Amino acid sequence: MLSIDPSTKTERENYKLLIGSIIPRPIAFVTTVSNDGTLNGAPFSYFNIVSSNPAMISLSIQRNGGQQKDTARNIIESKEFVVHIVDEQNVEKINKTATNLPSDESEIIIAGLTPVSSTKVKVSGIKEAKIRMECTLEQSLHLNESSDFIIGKVVQFHIDSDIYEDGRIDPLGLGAVSRLAGNNYAKIGNIFEIERPK
Repeated sequence: MLSIDPSTKTERENYKLLIGSIIPRPIAFVTTVSNDGTLNGAPFSYFNIVSSNPAMISLSIQRNGGQQKDTARNIIESKEFVVHIVDEQNVEKINKTATNLPSDESEIIIAGLTPVSSTKVKVSGIKEAKIRMECTLEQSLHLNESSDFIIGKVVQFHIDSDIYEDGRIDPLGLGAVSRLAGNNYAKIGNIFEIERPK
């Protein structure tokens, strides 16, 4: 087995080790609004659950050459955002939003996505997602010059009724896709059950 000290590697080399090891990673498509009212949208695979009481999620938004991305800046300034689960039906359009655009241009328009009003936040979501979560900023951390760590509190869930029954979400109906390394993605594969020890 290889033994690697990350302090001896470049940021890019550590990035490859991390994204190749920590798989599959769920993908959040995040919408935010800039100060000039532009609806911004971008996908992030450094995304997960923080807490269920209260319902909180996390995003780690990598900086580009030390520069804060529009999504992080918009969240920190407005204190609101919407997180969508990327699925098999919307992944192609979501992938188009990963392009670098000026902050006054909307990735939503470029990708042909449909804005939909939120209930409790001013930021619109997108109609093409089966699950979206309206969030308010709970905490943000500036991690060196490399990233902004965002913790958001979910203030409203929107879930497609076709995939929701008795308080549970059908994983096959959702069809969430996950991020691997490079240009690779994964679908939900075989599902198996193992009972927890009592």
